[in-house]
Amino acid sequence: MEFYEHAYSAGDPERAALYGRWRALGAAGKAEHVMELCGRAGIEPRGTLEIGCGDGALLCEFHRRGFGGRLAGVEIAEAAVSIAGARPEIERVERYDGSRLPWPDGSFQLGVLSHVLEHVPEPSALLAEAGRVCGAVVMEVPLEANLSARRSSKREHATEVGHLQRLDRGAARAIVAGAGMRVAGELEDPLERAAACFFARTPGGRARASARWALRASLHRLWPGAARRLFTVHYACLCLPGG
Repeated sequence: MEFYEHAYSAGDPERAALYGRWRALGAAGKAEHVMELCGRAGIEPRGTLEIGCGDGALLCEFHRRGFGGRLAGVEIAEAAVSIAGARPEIERVERYDGSRLPWPDGSFQLGVLSHVLEHVPEPSALLAEAGRVCGAVVMEVPLEANLSARRSSKREHATEVGHLQRLDRGAARAIVAGAGMRVAGELEDPLERAAACFFARTPGGRARASARWALRASLHRLWPGAARRLFTVHYACLCLPGG
């Protein structure tokens, strides 16, 4: 929690601006994942709730693309609630206690849990609560049960940003089953070049990051199973009611 409060805080404007740009970049890819999965299933939501909406970047990206209907979000970081709540594209933003969503059953056609479930001790319980309020839920998580993520630097970073779950595809699907839901569609993404190069500070660093991205993207395209064992990819799935 401290990491995210600091990242959203205006007390460190340079750091806050950096992570704001990072979240805006990530929102584009996340929106594409949600829209692709919903498109496959013929889901055109009139209302969308994002659980763990951060500063509202993803909801604003939905608005920019004309997707999602009325947009609402909940978030546990107070600084993020203030930022998201000030965005005119979002109808309502609430502080979330991590347990009970402040809406009755079936209030939204779509719920989104994007890079949230790896942060919570009981991900199935949170997904089930999202499923109570939303007719369908898209969840996205990083698959970090791989060789690259075992490195000490990667483990330290995962701890710093509050990752409690280290998932593979089987574990992600088990979260869905544990919530009493079923996977109705899924996709994987090794990330785009822009994301892979975002934190590189020098031309040489950007060239190396770009080369690593090209290698990983090619490997994931040709041998996805091997890619998942070697490095982190992002997994998204559409969850519908029913085990």
